[in-house]
Amino acid sequence: MKLSQTIRFCASADGTRIAVASCGTGQVILRAAHWLSHVDYDVESPVWRPWLQALSAGNRFVRYDPRGCGLSDRHVADLSVEAWHADLDAVAASIEEPRFVLLGLSQGGALSIAFALRHPERVSHLVLLNAYSQGARARAQTEAERLEAETLVNLIRIGWGRDNPAFCRFFTNLFIPDGTPEQHRWWGDLERVTAAPDVAAQLLWQMQGLDVLDLATTLRVPTLVAHSRGDMRVPFDQGCKLAAAIPGARFIPLESKNHVLLPDEPAWAVFHAELATFLGQDRPVRPRAVRDAGLTPAEAALFDLVAEGLDNRAIAARLGKSVKTVRNQLSVIFSKLGVHNRSQAIVMALSR
Repeated sequence: MKLSQTIRFCASADGTRIAVASCGTGQVILRAAHWLSHVDYDVESPVWRPWLQALSAGNRFVRYDPRGCGLSDRHVADLSVEAWHADLDAVAASIEEPRFVLLGLSQGGALSIAFALRHPERVSHLVLLNAYSQGARARAQTEAERLEAETLVNLIRIGWGRDNPAFCRFFTNLFIPDGTPEQHRWWGDLERVTAAPDVAAQLLWQMQGLDVLDLATTLRVPTLVAHSRGDMRVPFDQGCKLAAAIPGARFIPLESKNHVLLPDEPAWAVFHAELATFLGQDRPVRPRAVRDAGLTPAEAALFDLVAEGLDNRAIAARLGKSVKTVRNQLSVIFSKLGVHNRSQAIVMALSR
């Protein structure tokens, strides 16, 4: 079933047109802009579509394309961080609800922190996933680290969106190294449709200079920080540093190599379960679609473990069964639920 969303536009302080999309109903979750975004194209993406499904289940999930990208104005003179802050202010001003959850992924974390300090009355909860308080240039302490940051910007200038598989693999592996071939292909396509090479490079250079570490120490908003241990885009220690700086922040380490979590990995279920608890949205273990599927008690118990993010080997150990038995039972469960794989089953578990 096609995911239903509404797309509208708002104007930033300098008149730049910003594309804003929303799906679902309920408590508002606003995602601050991050690097790769196309609100229309993302609906069909095997990387981003599961995020839209999960976060719009019981919520109104709002996201927008940053200037220079996606459906927002592409030809913009000002790509500065200050302009990005103004864009977030404009999108937030278009949300009628007085308060919302602010979600910051990657560099969106720094934008979210700054917004929460400017407008604490609007932010009920702050959620930071694989985020950082200091960009690569801001935190560089050696010439080698500065050169690495500069080299990445130059690689984007010459390799962004190319058909050359070497360039494509390099960029894709920074974000979703454990992705499937289909997810990798979509990520490469996303580069081509999201932004021009010069815009992508300029935006990255701006992000590398972000530094909100001192600001983070003054936050007084309930905050959840989660970070992948093997994140190749933003090192794990940056997540630790960020959580340590924010008073009272809760920190969740995630067993993943991916900068963008994928629905078929255990970390996906862990993060979304922690998010639901953090937002006070704990729901019955089994959604209606599962209750109506006619699962036996044994099958329902096995499904609960899938929803927790356990793989077949871990489920077998928990239930005292063989891996082959678990695999066979899952085939029956997937058939009853009308899904084809573990990824779809986990999404169903979150759609309560």
